[in-house]
Order: sequence, then C-alpha cells, then structure tokens
Amino acid sequence: VQLQASGGGLVQPGGSLKLSCGASGRTFSRYGMGWFRQAPGKEREFVSGISWSGVSTRYADSVKGRFTISRDNAKNTVYLQMNSLKPEDTAIYYCAADELFSGTEVVGTAPIAYVHWGQGTQVTVSS
Repeated sequence: VQLQASGGGLVQPGGSLKLSCGASGRTFSRYGMGWFRQAPGKEREFVSGISWSGVSTRYADSVKGRFTISRDNAKNTVYLQMNSLKPEDTAIYYCAADELFSGTEVVGTAPIAYVHWGQGTQVTVSS
C-alpha cells in the first residue's frame, strides 16, 4: 500500500490542523493505521492509532484530549484532527499502515508494527 500524507503547515499556538493520509494499492481497510511524529534531534514517536474497523483508537498521553484520529475506508483515508496545538507538537508527521495487527482491534504503538510509511508532512506550531 502506498501512503500520502498532507495537511501540514504553520499554525499559531492554540490553533488547529487536520492531517490526511490517502492510501492506494492493496486493500486499505484491512490495515490498522497510525500517526507518528519526529522532531529534530528526537526519535520517532507514536502519536495515535486506529484499528481497521475504526472502533479502537489509542493516543499518546501528550496528545490525549487534543487530537482525534478517524478513518474513512470508503475513501481510503485516515485523518488526524489536531486542536489546541502547542510548540512542542512541531515535528514531521508520518502516517503508517500496520501489518502486525491487521484485521484485529489491537492498535500497535511501536514503529516495528508498521510496515508501510508515507513521506511525512511538516507541522510547525509557532507564533
């Protein structure tokens, strides 16, 4: 499956952005999907994930209550709505498709569970 992330940009603290990740190729709906981010000088970290059905979701503690993940299997797209953005949310955001737990309600948080990765979209939170 090929993934294309979009929707990043420059936003002021407290603002909002909605990231999208479109998928093509193999059957999108069987994959769990995740969003990760990587800031300069830091390791890639899990942000949020959603099961193939959309029923199960997980969030990093740092984004709980501010970010919402969703998916539309008819459109082969997963979204990340980001509200109340903070400067520490600044990073390149990557979407990824999970092979390890595909078809289950388990949402992986480790990058190793995700085999397919998009190219990333830059999110900068600054005044």
